[in-house]
Amino acid sequence: MFKGGPFYKPNHTAMKTNNILFTCAGRRNYLINYFKDALNGNGMVIAIDNQTNAPALIDADLAIQVSDIYSDTYLEELKFICSKHKVTALIPLNDLELPMLAKQRSEIEETGVKVIVSNQSVIDVCFDKWKTFQFLNDHKLLTPKTYIDFNTVAENIKNKELEFPLVLKPRWGSASIGIEIVENMEELDCAYRLLKIKLSRSILNKASEDAIESAILIQEKIDGIEYGMDILNDFEGNYYNTFAREKLSMRAGETDKAMSVINPKLSDIGKTIARNLKHIGNMDCDVFVVGEKVYVLELNPRFGGGYPFSHEAGVNTAAIYIEWFNGNKDVAHLNNYEENISFAKCDVLKKIPNSNDQPTSINSYVIKEY
Repeated sequence: MFKGGPFYKPNHTAMKTNNILFTCAGRRNYLINYFKDALNGNGMVIAIDNQTNAPALIDADLAIQVSDIYSDTYLEELKFICSKHKVTALIPLNDLELPMLAKQRSEIEETGVKVIVSNQSVIDVCFDKWKTFQFLNDHKLLTPKTYIDFNTVAENIKNKELEFPLVLKPRWGSASIGIEIVENMEELDCAYRLLKIKLSRSILNKASEDAIESAILIQEKIDGIEYGMDILNDFEGNYYNTFAREKLSMRAGETDKAMSVINPKLSDIGKTIARNLKHIGNMDCDVFVVGEKVYVLELNPRFGGGYPFSHEAGVNTAAIYIEWFNGNKDVAHLNNYEENISFAKCDVLKKIPNSNDQPTSINSYVIKEY
């Protein structure tokens, strides 16, 4: 675990120094270590977060505390860090900052960094689950029946066009926050009203505040085998490949145990999504397989919690990114994906700094530097 794998041998004659910045690093220690291994000493991994006790900061070469993503100074802090540390690429890890980074990408890239985030229209389709539903329908991909109007749902239930159980979730959501499953009209009514209140108090408030009356998605519940997919495009939005895994267990909204699969039907769905959406880099996608049917649920244009299972099954996307940063298109040797490879996550304790310091300027607070 946390090794690039014997299949990655960097081309030292073509290697250049790359400094990689991960924003909202949180608990993504595996990404920090995968990229450190892929760099092989030709650059450093920088991790930032607004909390000094974020575990991923411990494994980074340089760890910096920054303000909250909604702070007025956050953008200036990013630009300062990118400029000061000659960052090659910025890779965001939090859904909630993707719209802002997509909007401000050109301004951030004036510092010389490449921001690995899709354009605003792509982020809008993925972040707004109602638009995700419309995108999937437009491209003839199966997806659960989805509604944003409570009265329409009630009418369809009355007319037997829709049946319980149903799933309620924030229209603009992240990390499985606020998901509820209801079995009857009384539960639906209570859960709908309660979720609207909870949204106003949660970290999703900013994303939902402009359309709170249509901020809750109501969806039919699909019972089937759940799969996660890493759909990989290059940095120009060209499709590369799809890497699928069967989810054996979930924990706190993330894949906890999974087994790699090679399934042409899932690969075709990944290709259809990628070629029509033209996202940048890795996309995390959730699907349910019911018999011969495949229902697409979520599109998250970033590294997701299921990526380590793809990595350990043989695709070294971290090293592929490095090769692409260096202008090398031949990355076939980094893709040795195998099926029936199973892994399970486990908790590891990381000693964290004891500090109550908070960032007060764009200079931020350097937690660790080698």
